[in-house]
Amino acid sequence: DKSKPYFPLAGLSNDGYSRPEEATATCYCGAVQLAFPVEGPGLGPRFVCNCTDCRKLHSSMLANNFCIQDEYLKHNRGEDNLSIFGTDKTILRGSRMDNYFCKTCGSLMYRVGAGSPGWKILRVGTVDDFSVQETKLKPTVEQFVKDRVGWFAGPQIDGIRRYEGRADEF
Repeated sequence: DKSKPYFPLAGLSNDGYSRPEEATATCYCGAVQLAFPVEGPGLGPRFVCNCTDCRKLHSSMLANNFCIQDEYLKHNRGEDNLSIFGTDKTILRGSRMDNYFCKTCGSLMYRVGAGSPGWKILRVGTVDDFSVQETKLKPTVEQFVKDRVGWFAGPQIDGIRRYEGRADEF
């Protein structure tokens, strides 16, 4: 049953949690752990992105993301263990994007974009409770459909909104 808490062996840390109002996201080695709201204020868009930046940065064909307002994201540990790589050369030319990685294991924990002030963009794959990934963080939007690989039809989710480019709701 994917609606019940499920913490599989997925990295070296085993202290992640999920509560009705909050859950954690941890890097692979466990040095960095974030806490975020799973509903209500602070939880923003949940989306799949097929843009070429996300594809390259994630070494994958897409990125599964969710947004948290800055004031609602907590660093449980390891904020000083984050390294920042930023660039102005993004798909939205001239729109700076800073990427926050664990210095120890290299896990991408979140991105901060000039095009989305006040928000951090987290990776669903870093969330410790896989049931939260399945339920609370299920994407409602797929963007950059024009860049999606031809062998993937996109997320099969009733009611998902699809955009050829950047979603206009962000």
